[in-house]
Order: sequence, then C-alpha cells, then structure tokens
Amino acid sequence: QVQLVESGGGLVQPGGSLRLSCTASGDLFRFYTMRWYGQTPGKQRELVAAISSGSGGTTNYADSAKGRFTISRDNAKNTVYLQMNSLKPEDTGVYSCNAIVGPMSTIGGTWGQGTQVTVSS
Repeated sequence: QVQLVESGGGLVQPGGSLRLSCTASGDLFRFYTMRWYGQTPGKQRELVAAISSGSGGTTNYADSAKGRFTISRDNAKNTVYLQMNSLKPEDTGVYSCNAIVGPMSTIGGTWGQGTQVTVSS
C-alpha cells in the first residue's frame, strides 16, 4: 500500500505563502488521484484541492481555496504540491494528503500523517 509523507507546514504571517509537499512511496504514483484536505480547529476535515491522475489535467478546489491555492504534481518525483498564497488566519489547521484510485469523489483512500499550518501575526 502506498505511504504518504507531507512536509512544508509551519508558521507564516497573514498574507504570506507556504508550499506543502506530499511524497508517495512505490511506483504507482501516477495512477493515483491526489487530494489535499484541511482540518481547522473545531471543524471537520474538508477537501481543499484535488488533482487527477496521470498528467493532472483536471483540478478541483474548495471555494475558500480558489484564486489563492494551486495543486500540482510531479510524477517523476512521486510528489503532489499545494502552493498556498495570501494565507489567512482561518487557514490555520492540519493539512493532509490523500491518494485514491478512481474519480475525485471516491471515498476513502490512503492518508498521510498531516502537516501543521499556522497563520498568525
């Protein structure tokens, strides 16, 4: 089973940027649809962004992420990225990546351990 390791979280001031990375094990990364989820304090985990398998030609974003976040993938590096710009305090939370085989709406999949993002002055 694929294993996922996230990195890139940290403390950033409002308006700042972070790039999260999620690296997968094995040789089948290109076949996975990849998703980033965020869990802010007191709320359920929510889908932030998703990218299709293969070349990643299809992406999907939560309304809160549109225009600020960009998901991308590098199959040669087995890595999916989440570029987060214009960060707000309400973006604070734990961000986890998720790998699935199938369409973006597929339930379940494999999870990473998460990385903490804190937006604060």
